[in-house]
Amino acid sequence: MKKAVLILVLGFLCLGMKGWAAETAPPGEKLLRLHLTGRVLDTHKEPVDEAEIRLLISGKPLSFRKGRHGHEELESLKTEADGSFQVVAEVPEETFRKGKLVVEIYKSSFRPVELEIDPSEWAVHGQDLFVVKNVILKRYPGPAFWISTVVFILAYVLISFELLHRTVAAMLGAALMLTVTYTLGIWDPAFHIISYERAIAAIDMNVIFLLMGMMIIVGVLKRTGIFQWCAYKSYQLARGNVFLLCVILSTFTAVTSAFLDNVTTMLLLTPVTIEIALSLGISPLVLLIPEILASNIGGTATLIGDPPNIMIGSYAGLTFMQFVENLGPVVALSMVALFFFSRVVYGKDYARARVEDVEAFIAKLREEYRITDGTLLAVGLIIMTVVIFFFVTHGIFHMEVSVAALFGASLLFTYALVTKKVDLLEVVEKDIEWTTLLFFIFLFILVGSVEETGLLDMVADGVYKLSQGSLTVATCLILWVAAIMSAFVDNIPFTATMLPITAYLSRVIPGAETHVLWWALALGACFGGNGTMIGASANVVTLGIAEAAGHRIKFFEYMKVGFIYMLISVAIANVWLLIFY
Repeated sequence: MKKAVLILVLGFLCLGMKGWAAETAPPGEKLLRLHLTGRVLDTHKEPVDEAEIRLLISGKPLSFRKGRHGHEELESLKTEADGSFQVVAEVPEETFRKGKLVVEIYKSSFRPVELEIDPSEWAVHGQDLFVVKNVILKRYPGPAFWISTVVFILAYVLISFELLHRTVAAMLGAALMLTVTYTLGIWDPAFHIISYERAIAAIDMNVIFLLMGMMIIVGVLKRTGIFQWCAYKSYQLARGNVFLLCVILSTFTAVTSAFLDNVTTMLLLTPVTIEIALSLGISPLVLLIPEILASNIGGTATLIGDPPNIMIGSYAGLTFMQFVENLGPVVALSMVALFFFSRVVYGKDYARARVEDVEAFIAKLREEYRITDGTLLAVGLIIMTVVIFFFVTHGIFHMEVSVAALFGASLLFTYALVTKKVDLLEVVEKDIEWTTLLFFIFLFILVGSVEETGLLDMVADGVYKLSQGSLTVATCLILWVAAIMSAFVDNIPFTATMLPITAYLSRVIPGAETHVLWWALALGACFGGNGTMIGASANVVTLGIAEAAGHRIKFFEYMKVGFIYMLISVAIANVWLLIFY
């Protein structure tokens, strides 16, 4: 009985295969296997992922398999993250010879392409035909572009005028982008803004995990009394001069930010500054804001100081010492300008905080701010040294900074919990700034959406067209456009968009072999982050911690200080580049 059933099943399978073969090719006609591979790129020669590929022969859809080992018959597929695609289709030889094979490529916010492939282009090997096609898609401001741009601007308006909490505004904007994609975008692909997969990929988890790891480390360490002790030592060094205290703290911030991530620097220094300011009876913001400005300036000096520098150095093949030699002097000049600027803006606040009996106040601080747990501090400092070692030796181990931060946080957290020196829930609830982390996540999705629909590409193309082959014009445009854009948009995706444009201009404009355009991009992207309170990660983190401690600053209150200093520092950088390059 089992044999009979098996014979019947095999018989039906054979008949089915015969019928499929008869439908695919007439009896006696040879089947050709078409192997089509290639990449889809944009006008900047950057890969376009999730572009839809379809094959038509004589106007009729042609089914195919994904890659040479695929089994499922498809009528369309989407390009990979690197823009590549590979399809295999089987076609009767006569149909292929007489028909017209067309490749359709479509993605929202790009102009669709219909590419006819001539039979003479195929490389023939028996029954296998091979052809490689790279396709350039041009941007098109369609419905997805305009919707994403409007939502992006509205989200920033809500943040700027504080109509909603910045985390809620960013979440609302990100949710709208995805909702439009999966409602209108299903009905009409022209409304497709960003897929869920692409939105998740846009979130820089390196930043999120770095912040989380350092928040845990700082949360544990602050229970040792180290930050209060640092407040006392800083004031002791300044000897009652609050402006000198500002200079000391700003200088320390800038130097540390040059060798550590400036977000890490501000995570470590912000609690110290708050303690100092409260001890003096002044608002912590008059010390924190100069520190924020210094962190973004100092991070510009080295290859590892700021993410845009890491991207530029990797893309252009620039070394650590090239960054120090070319950007170090202008960073030093900008720091001097920051000291004078802080004196002008906050001089009256510093004067009001002066303590008449300095020695008595220092003695009071010495008595009040002591190390409360020397053992936990010693373990914490050893772990911090290991973390910093991994930060500095990134070029050797190629370990992401987030991995080092999480490793250190897990070690310190484990030790503190085993010895019962800290409470788990207290650290998780109070020391990890969840609203800040969520804001970053939703902001990455927002920026990824407008990057996906071409807004950042449009800005980059504008720089290219306006330069018209002039090195001076190109230098000024890249510097100022990068600065203005980085004040309002995360500088990481913007820098990524500008890399191929800057590389092309560096190749074709005479005199650009000095790497001046790369230095302009680095200075603009890093200095520009000072312009607004959301312009750089360090700004958001520092002001988030200050807000949690009860010291909140409004968007335009920060902008009155930060944007003006950004203009001053970028002007200094502009003069420097024009004189020495």
